[in-house]
Amino acid sequence: MMTNGGSVWFRRSAVLGRYGLPKSPAFKTHLLLLDRRFLDSESERVNARSLFMVASASSSASASVGGSDAEYSGKLLRENQKQKGKRIAGIDQGDLLDPALLADPDSCFCEFEGVRIHHKICDAERTPQNLLQDQTNSQNKRNGLPMILLHGLGASVFSWHRVMKPLAQATGSKILAFDRPAFGLTTRVNLNDHLCPYQEEINPLNPYFMIFSVLATLYFIDSLPAEKAVLIGHSIGSRIAVNTYFQAPERVAALVLVAPAILAPLASHKVVQENRVERDAQLQEDRPYSYIHANAFIRFCNLSAMFTKYIVQAITLLVKGTGDILNSLHRKALSALLRSAFALMLIRVVVDKFSIAAVRNAWYNSNQVTEHVLHGYTKPLRAKGWDKALAEYAEAMLTDSWFELKPSIVDRLKEVSCPVLIVTGDGDRLIPSWNARKLSQAIPGSFLEVIQNCGHLPHEEKAEEFVSVVNKFLQIVSAGNSSQGITREDGQGLLDFIFVLLKI
Repeated sequence: MMTNGGSVWFRRSAVLGRYGLPKSPAFKTHLLLLDRRFLDSESERVNARSLFMVASASSSASASVGGSDAEYSGKLLRENQKQKGKRIAGIDQGDLLDPALLADPDSCFCEFEGVRIHHKICDAERTPQNLLQDQTNSQNKRNGLPMILLHGLGASVFSWHRVMKPLAQATGSKILAFDRPAFGLTTRVNLNDHLCPYQEEINPLNPYFMIFSVLATLYFIDSLPAEKAVLIGHSIGSRIAVNTYFQAPERVAALVLVAPAILAPLASHKVVQENRVERDAQLQEDRPYSYIHANAFIRFCNLSAMFTKYIVQAITLLVKGTGDILNSLHRKALSALLRSAFALMLIRVVVDKFSIAAVRNAWYNSNQVTEHVLHGYTKPLRAKGWDKALAEYAEAMLTDSWFELKPSIVDRLKEVSCPVLIVTGDGDRLIPSWNARKLSQAIPGSFLEVIQNCGHLPHEEKAEEFVSVVNKFLQIVSAGNSSQGITREDGQGLLDFIFVLLKI
């Protein structure tokens, strides 16, 4: 007499035989495994369609694996994990490409310090063309000052797509925007090969350091048909623009800082501290000299206070030195962590979960963020090595010693002498507009424009208004440059007057 299991096996064999499936020993093993998954012990019925699909996949897998059930289960688990990790921010990660293969029809590439930099050029008189091909016409004089656009963190040349052509047409200028390393379609660099210490020539710069972006900006200025250029930087790009000015002020005609990621100096706090020091010094001078020396107890207290002061200063220096050591160890630990596989996994998770939300949050009205915008921001996720490049960029921000060798940007803002326009949105949730207001107060003679109902991306969310504001500012710059025989103060007064007239 056939048992329930045997009866089920018989009927299953008949069903499978109907579909012409094989009955090899390995296939029989998979059918035994299917007993526990697809059978109802009480009714002993089989879902023939599901059984057919699963058994077919199992038969194919067993033919290729040819191992035990445990090996097959392990491979199946790995395949499932691979499938789960194939999409990040909606972008398929199964077939990543070289950035050059993702280029647009108007994309250009050039080599700088061993890095293939992606850039775009927009000219009011000619169609976009390769920068190197255009160098033959570099002697032609332009009516407007050329402009270089510097994108922010996580962005690319795409973030300027709504203003490049309008700016070129409105100003008669040549507009160039490029992708910094780790972003956009600029080639991802393998630092192990790029910074090889065994090369005979001088080691190239780390492409993720600030100085690399500064020198790349100057390289593109040299490639334009003018001695000076206007630098327009957004967010982190504003820091690159200002650092480029400090590196070569003679090459920068003007600065346009859009939602600048530059912390405004705490001027009020500094003034209070200076006033307090002056007040204490004045009180010390006004105190009667005879009164201090007449009282031995007061003299003892003064000596004790002085001794305590020196002890505190010594302890402070010791703590500071210990803090520097700990900070160095902390940086090294973070640097090692960012080079690990865990960091890559973490970057993928963060980008997958928060990148699209960050783009929407950067807009004042997130409902206006179209699929075209999201596609433009997520397109670089199709480039090979994008995750490793972001990890190396983060590591470079921790280990970049260029900041330590140079004075802080905040401390040097008062040294900026070229015309400066600061543009911000009143609804910027990432860098509040009050920071831009304080920043304009720290830069002598700078102009401030606050765009209403606008977030962190004025050049995308309010493109027409942004182009109008920049165009008016450049008219001011041109008028100021054409003025002869006036002092700096008179020239600044003239600029202010023209700015008022243009706003009217």
